[in-house]
Amino acid sequence: MSRFNRIETVLKMDETGFVPVFYHSDMDFCKEVLKACYNGGARVFEFTNRDDFAHEIFRDLNLWAIKNLPNMILGIGSIVDPATAALYIQLGANFVVSPIVNPEIAKVCNRRKIAWMPGCGSVSEISYAEELGAEVVKIFPAEQVGGPAFVKGVKGPMPWTRIMPTGGVSPTEDNLKGWFEAGVTCVGMGSQLIPNDLYKIKDFNGLESKVRKCITLISNVRKSLDK
Repeated sequence: MSRFNRIETVLKMDETGFVPVFYHSDMDFCKEVLKACYNGGARVFEFTNRDDFAHEIFRDLNLWAIKNLPNMILGIGSIVDPATAALYIQLGANFVVSPIVNPEIAKVCNRRKIAWMPGCGSVSEISYAEELGAEVVKIFPAEQVGGPAFVKGVKGPMPWTRIMPTGGVSPTEDNLKGWFEAGVTCVGMGSQLIPNDLYKIKDFNGLESKVRKCITLISNVRKSLDK
């Protein structure tokens, strides 16, 4: 059973403006990555379903996080069917992210008051996802779909839409400023934040600093937009 309902999850995503996206099969490595992100200020984290037995890694990671990182909202990504969504919900996933719009996944999540964030690439898909109950929609792959210009275009006729771009987001001031000026609610960041060579170099202090810097940059951009 999830510890955080969909409203709590969405509010925390909006507050931090930032969701790390990550998968690895090494449990000890996953713990260190999750801890570094948590210490850096991240409070919403997307673990992706990208390999055989990923649900077993997620289960153990979530149990560890509940005990050691109590305010971390851990969810699952790369979900494309309702059965897999139900499996992860049973393992305590606090939210479900999908690269597609699947109404059957929406039903599974809505029954349990769990946030569902479907991947959309058009205004019609976004509207349909919101009709199905999505509080936040994922733009994926964000750069290929149209980048910040696409987000700005959507927000014109649909200012109520909460958008999380994933793919094409990097931890730099110019990149983050472009997305938040366009009107995103938060950003998802994978390999640009957690590089593949981190498994070899084990620079978790560096990852913590990078996360903290991202959150600070986002906060500063938002403050500048409020002036």
